[in-house]
Amino acid sequence: MTVLSRPRPLLVDRALRDAQRWCIGHTIDDRPALAHAVRVAVTIGDHVAAPEPALIAAALLHDVPDFAPPRENLYRTLTEDYGPEVPRIIAALHVEHQALDQPNPPIIVADAAVVLASTADKIVALTSLLRRARASGEVTDFFTGRPMLLALLPYFRAYSYACRPHTPASLSAALEGVLHLLDRATSNVRPQAAR
Repeated sequence: MTVLSRPRPLLVDRALRDAQRWCIGHTIDDRPALAHAVRVAVTIGDHVAAPEPALIAAALLHDVPDFAPPRENLYRTLTEDYGPEVPRIIAALHVEHQALDQPNPPIIVADAAVVLASTADKIVALTSLLRRARASGEVTDFFTGRPMLLALLPYFRAYSYACRPHTPASLSAALEGVLHLLDRATSNVRPQAAR
């Protein structure tokens, strides 16, 4: 039984409805964005005993900053609807997502809720990436065409090591497992020559 299939607090029900509304028409990893959000929430529930409803709500809504209309004051709306904790987690995850596009993204493990959500997000995203690589039929070509991802692999390994003391053992092991599979899948990839 997953965290979303057992009786849910009203906060989580509201977050699921809002995620459906905000995610409609958007994709993440070639699938509906809502599927990604639900997988992140379920991953947390699979590894965290009795997760806080605010954490599950934030997981369901964590990509909403990318989807909300630009004129909407998203964080004010989220605070009014969910209280301060949900938008705080979402904002921290959004900052982390943006940092991944910059050189040397920081690894921040001081906030337990953010670390749990971020770790689950990485597990879901990297697992989806591996699935897409295998489905392409050309795993090496798939990863060769993604030099920015390859450049992030040391960051993901460092993050995995840094978050280990701050996450349940099974969640850390799940991230380490997907990184091991990613290492194997990219072992034959040669960096593209600069053009």
